[in-house]
Amino acid sequence: MADLDGLKVAHDYHVDTPFAIDGSFHVKGAGNLDWGMKKHLSNIFNPVSGNTVMFAFDHGYFMGSVSGLERLDLLIQTLSPHVDVLMATRGALRTSVRPDCKKAVALRISSGSSMLNEDLSHEVIAVNIEDAIRMNADCVAVQTFIGADGQLESIDNLSHAINAAMRYSIPTLGVVAVGKNMERTPKYFKLATRIIAELGANMVKTYYCENFDEVVAACPVPIVVAGGKKLPENEALTMAYQAISQGAHGLDMGRNIFQSLHPVQMADAIGKIVHEKYTDKEAFEYFTEQINKK
Repeated sequence: MADLDGLKVAHDYHVDTPFAIDGSFHVKGAGNLDWGMKKHLSNIFNPVSGNTVMFAFDHGYFMGSVSGLERLDLLIQTLSPHVDVLMATRGALRTSVRPDCKKAVALRISSGSSMLNEDLSHEVIAVNIEDAIRMNADCVAVQTFIGADGQLESIDNLSHAINAAMRYSIPTLGVVAVGKNMERTPKYFKLATRIIAELGANMVKTYYCENFDEVVAACPVPIVVAGGKKLPENEALTMAYQAISQGAHGLDMGRNIFQSLHPVQMADAIGKIVHEKYTDKEAFEYFTEQINKK
């Protein structure tokens, strides 16, 4: 129910107060989960920093051959040592990632229309939980449209995925979808991330915005920030630093790594911010130094 006129209570996010229910476990909101869930989450989130560097290359499921992702078999062998998690489709994993790769896997299990169809909001669950288990996925990822056409189908997809994955102690990553007509405001991201977490997702992928510390504080599971469209490297590193310093527990960089002229050095610079508390200026200096060493 909406607040009655004159009785609205001001929000208080307690942004300076750490999450209270973690106990001794390093992943936000996971202190009460079982051993299997914690094991998968520990594969994703570094036990020392509590954070993660994801590398998303699942764009082909709706965009086809993306610039920078033409040869996954070559790219992934080069970049996988420099990230913590590979976020991909099952087709890309089975064809283009070596099975002896030790990195955690975030398996994209939702799918929908291609870029030839402007309406991307009506997705379906395309991968069942048995195949996720066969692929030893550390989490399953589901695109979630909140406040848009297709919202009910999207929530249904997410709920079914959470229910299935929970039976086998596999975490779920809810991915906040932002279509071209959807707002990118703190109000929207607070709404979307909280709904996804309340439905039972163990982590949420979303975008950085103003008042991001409030978005983080209101979400009881870790938030991983999506890199979005390709930015100049210094701007991407500034966004990464702001997100981590305001409470994000990871960066999921795709295009800002694989479309960089220096993808390995960019991945390493992101890692310095995420795991070693580098500032954006320090990370950019590191990035430049590594390029000059080539």
